[in-house]
Amino acid sequence: MVAVSDGQSSPQAPAAARVPVGRPLLSLALASMMDEVHAHSGAVYLLAPDQPVLQMAVMAGLPRAFAAPWERVGLNAPIPVADAVRERRLVWVGGEQEMARRYPRIAVVLPYPFALAALPVATSTTVYGAVFVTWPGSHPPELSDREREHLTAACDRLAVRLERAAEHSLPPHPEPDLIGGPLVGGVAGTLGTVESARMVGRLPYGLCSLDLHGRVGFANSAVAELLGVPVSRLLGTQLWASVPWLNDPVYEDRYRAALFSQHTTSFVALRPPGDWLSFRLYPSTTGLTVRINRARAVSEMNRTAAAPGGAPSRLVTISQVLSLAGALTEAVGVQDVVQLVADEVAPAVGSQGLVVLGSQTGRLRVLGHRGYPDPRMVERFDRMPLTERAPWTQVLRTGVPAFFESRERLEYLYPTRQADRDGYAAWACLPLIASGRPVGTCVLAYAEPHPFPTEERAVLTSLAGLIAQALERALLYDTKLRLAHGLQEALLPHSLPQLPGIEAAARYLPATQGMDIGGDFYDLVSAQGQAAAVIGDVQGHNVTAAGLMGQVRTAVRAYTAVGQAPEEVMRSTNRLLLDLGSDLFASCLYLRLDPAHGRAVMSRAGHPPPLLRKPDGRVRVLDLAGGPLLGIDASATYPTTEVDLGPGCLLVLYTDGLVEAPGVDFEDAVAALSRRLAETGDRPLDELADSLIHHNRPDTDGEERLDDTALLLLRARPDSGAQHLPGR
Repeated sequence: MVAVSDGQSSPQAPAAARVPVGRPLLSLALASMMDEVHAHSGAVYLLAPDQPVLQMAVMAGLPRAFAAPWERVGLNAPIPVADAVRERRLVWVGGEQEMARRYPRIAVVLPYPFALAALPVATSTTVYGAVFVTWPGSHPPELSDREREHLTAACDRLAVRLERAAEHSLPPHPEPDLIGGPLVGGVAGTLGTVESARMVGRLPYGLCSLDLHGRVGFANSAVAELLGVPVSRLLGTQLWASVPWLNDPVYEDRYRAALFSQHTTSFVALRPPGDWLSFRLYPSTTGLTVRINRARAVSEMNRTAAAPGGAPSRLVTISQVLSLAGALTEAVGVQDVVQLVADEVAPAVGSQGLVVLGSQTGRLRVLGHRGYPDPRMVERFDRMPLTERAPWTQVLRTGVPAFFESRERLEYLYPTRQADRDGYAAWACLPLIASGRPVGTCVLAYAEPHPFPTEERAVLTSLAGLIAQALERALLYDTKLRLAHGLQEALLPHSLPQLPGIEAAARYLPATQGMDIGGDFYDLVSAQGQAAAVIGDVQGHNVTAAGLMGQVRTAVRAYTAVGQAPEEVMRSTNRLLLDLGSDLFASCLYLRLDPAHGRAVMSRAGHPPPLLRKPDGRVRVLDLAGGPLLGIDASATYPTTEVDLGPGCLLVLYTDGLVEAPGVDFEDAVAALSRRLAETGDRPLDELADSLIHHNRPDTDGEERLDDTALLLLRARPDSGAQHLPGR
C-alpha cells in the first residue's frame, strides 16, 4: 500500500507536513484485515457515484462467481453489507441457522455452514462503502472482542485512506481479486518431489488437486482411468467442464460447499453407463484435494440426485435467479413489486433506469418507474395503444424480449422512436408473461451502451418470468383489496349523525392478515327522540364475516326504529343470527342514550365491558349484566343495566382487538387503557379517538394486526341539561 497518514496527525497540520497520499489499494487492505482475524474470504464494496448502490470492488479467498448475485447491492436490500451501511454498525451472522432466519435470500443461494461479519467503511461524516469477511462453519457462534476490535479499526483506517484519496481526486484503481494461485503439478525439481509423485501414482484410488476456481492442478493416473479422460486434458480445466457427465450444478455445489464451510464434503456420481464413483473433497484456504474411487453401494436417493437430465445451467445463473426470486416472493402489492425490482433486480443487472408497464383496455399504463427524474420522460409510455409500433408494445404482443445495445440500434429498428430522448443509451425490454397471458412489460435502461451476451439474456428472460408471476399476484391482491375496502366502507357508517346532547367519534382498523376486512361494526342512530348506539364483533376476518356484520347492523337499526327496548333488540338480533343458519357468532353491546335525563341503558352479549370517564377524570370499567354471544342459544335473555351519563361523562365502547394481544393479560390491557383515558380524556374527541385506537397497538411498530378494531366514543355535552340520577 502506498504510504498514507495513520490518522494521528492533527487535522490542522499543513498539507506539506503530512505523509503523501496515494491511491488506496483495497486488495491489500482486505488481505491484511482477513489475516488479522483469520477469516478465509471477504470483499470490499464501494458506494456507486450518485446511486444508492454498493458495488463489489475486490474479493479475496473465493472466486467472485460465488458472490455473483451480490455484485451490485441496493442500499435497501436485506443483505448484511447493506444493513451495515444503513445502520452504521457491525452486522454479525454466527452460522447457517442464523443466516436462514435473518437473511433467507442468502441462505437459499449459499446453504452452507459459515459465519459472516459486515462493517461500514465510513468516517464520522461520509460512508464510502462496506466490507464483509467470512469464516468456516467451525468458527464460534459469537464474534470475539479481539476480532471485533481488529475489524472495526481496519475499516476505520480504510475509510480515512479513502477520504484522503478523495480529497486529492485519487479514486481506487480496479484491482484483481485475491483468491490464491492454482496448485500446479508438473515435473519435480528434486528427488523428494519426484518420489512423492511416484508414490501418488501408485495409489489404487484417484487423487487430484483443484485450485479455488475448481481447476485441476495435479492428477494421478488413477484419476484418468476412473474418469475416462487423459490427465493432459484435465490439467488447467474444471472437472465439470472436462468431464461431460460431471457437468451438473449438483456436483459444482459440493465444491462450493467445501470451500465455504472448509469442511470435508462428498458426493456420488454415475459414470455412464453404470459405474458409480465416490468423490471426497478435502478443502483448505488454497484449494481442494479430491479423492476418487469406485462406490460400493449407492442409495436410491444418490442415484436420483446424481443422474443428470439434459444440459444443466451454470450455478452462478441459478444463484442469481434464486436470490432475486426470494426477493420477489416478499412483494404483496404492485408498488411492492416495483420497489423490489428497483432495489434488487436493477442493481444486480447494472441497470440505472426502470419502467414497469401494465396493460389495460388495449393500452399501456405505467405501474411504476425509477431513474427518471423528469416525469415527462415516462409519460410517453402511459396510455400508449398496444397497436402502436414501439419496442415496449411489440414485446408485449409477441412475448419475445428485445435487447438494444445502443441508441443507434433502437432507432434503426424503430425510426419513430428518435424523439424518445431520455438520456439512456441501451435498453432491455422484457415481456411479463404469467399463466400464459401477458401482464405487462419491464423496461430496463442503461446509461451507457451495453452488450447483452447470450448468458445475460437468459438471466434477464428468467427474471422476467419471476417478475411477471409476482406482478400477477400483486395485481390480483390490489384488486381484491380495493373490493374489500369498498365492501367495508359500504357496510360501515360513512359518518356519524349529529344528535342532541351527544358528541361522538369512531374509528375502525381491519386486521392486516387476510383481506384487510373484518366483522367488527359500530353504529349511532336516532330512535324516537333518543339516541341508540351499538358496537359488535362478528367472528372472522373475511367476506363472510363482513357480510354477516352488515346484516346484523341493519337488523339492529330496524329493531331500534320500531321502538324495541334494548333487551328486545338483543333478543331479536340473536334469533335472526340463528335463523340465518350461520356458523359464526357475534358479540354485541347495545345502549339507549338519554342525555336530557343523564342516563344510558345498556344490554351486553359477550362483549368487552365499556369504560366510563367522569368529568373529574375518574375512569370506571362498567360491570354490566348480559347474556351469551349472539347466535348460540335461541332462549337466551339479555338483561339491561342503567348507567349515569351526566354532562361531560365519556363512554368508550370498543372491540377486543383494541386490548387483546399475544402474551398480554386482558385485565392488564383494560387497566392500561383506563389509565390512558384518565390522562387524555379531556382532549377533543377526534384527537382522543386517534390516540386510543393506537393505544398499546403492535401495528404502530410495523407489525401485523391480528384482529379487527372498532372504537366508538360518546360524550354527553355539558349543555345537555341532564338531571343527575343519584346512586348510579
